[in-house]
Amino acid sequence: MFAPTISTSRALAFKFSLPSLVLSTKTHMDSPPRNLLMSSVSRSPPREVLVEDTGDGFVSLEEWQGWGSTSPVPAMVKQIVEDMKALERKTDAQMSFGGIGGKLQGDFKVQEDKKHRATYEALGNSEKKLQFFSARQIACRLLGSRGYLCQKCWLAMEDCMCSKLKPCSLWHGVRFWLYMHPKDFLRQNNTGKLLWQVFGVQSATLCLFGIAEDEKIMWDAFKRAGKSKVWCLYPNKNAVTVSVPDTFSPGSSANLEYTSVMTDGDKTLNFVLLDGTWSNSAAMFNRLKEQANSVWGDEDIPCISLNMGASAMHKLRPQPSWDRTCTASAAIGLLSELQLLPEFSSYGLDEQAEAVEDALVVLLDALTSRRLRMGRSITRKARHNRDIC
Repeated sequence: MFAPTISTSRALAFKFSLPSLVLSTKTHMDSPPRNLLMSSVSRSPPREVLVEDTGDGFVSLEEWQGWGSTSPVPAMVKQIVEDMKALERKTDAQMSFGGIGGKLQGDFKVQEDKKHRATYEALGNSEKKLQFFSARQIACRLLGSRGYLCQKCWLAMEDCMCSKLKPCSLWHGVRFWLYMHPKDFLRQNNTGKLLWQVFGVQSATLCLFGIAEDEKIMWDAFKRAGKSKVWCLYPNKNAVTVSVPDTFSPGSSANLEYTSVMTDGDKTLNFVLLDGTWSNSAAMFNRLKEQANSVWGDEDIPCISLNMGASAMHKLRPQPSWDRTCTASAAIGLLSELQLLPEFSSYGLDEQAEAVEDALVVLLDALTSRRLRMGRSITRKARHNRDIC
């Protein structure tokens, strides 16, 4: 969901760039999802999922962090899972999941819909409603994915691509934060997950939008680093966006403080990648600004623009316009542009960018193979070339 600045004189060339991900454009519990783009999986029949009591609110820490998180199991997610299990016992209707996104199916879905809508409406403020919305989305995805998706790559077990991925160490002076919308959590065609698969969860850390435990970890890290070490890769129309050279070249304000990064390993450059649709990303960015105001007394978050070419993947995953790109490709672009600067040229960022690019190739192959096996087309109709940002 990134819109890099197009430059004919200095565009970066990649093998391909997967487009952004499918999410709903609304966040209210009573709002039906809008699938703006295609999904990588066909509609599957309902599948029954047995939820075993692990002794840790039915979701163990090992299971939770196995999906890519570094946080403790979110308290509200645990509570919702417990409530769903209690409802299952009360109604004697077993939970089943199926279709795109592994949604609840059958009689249990009807009962659970009534219960969660009533709970949502009874919440006192918008913050509690957001937290409940996010936690329920994640709880359902957790339960619906057990025994179906690989925990590491988030693909169906028969399409697991983990053995084909090659891990790579990211330079310690850079850290990515994948600020992910809950409707993108465990989505098979998500590309942001590739960053921690390649670099590890300490170098590319998942932070789920609306999950208090995740957001606290991220903002605690930002407080330690200081505002001067935090950037967002987002084309904010209400603020000035700057290019990578303007931000880090000699003489820039960021470069003047860059020396401290070289001598203090704790003060890495933190880059936030908004992992969601264009509509949802606006709410995510506003939340970042609100928290920045709370922490630093300033809503301004420096935003970086990238110089990248059009995505070669529009035929498979069309974007709202040709200059949009996906989360993993935005990370590739950032690393590649940093590599061109003398101050960063000795850290092998080009090789690290290539490692993510190779992972995108593996993901594309897995998604394409699945579509072909299911008898589905691997090309998509072109979308309107309009700016919805």
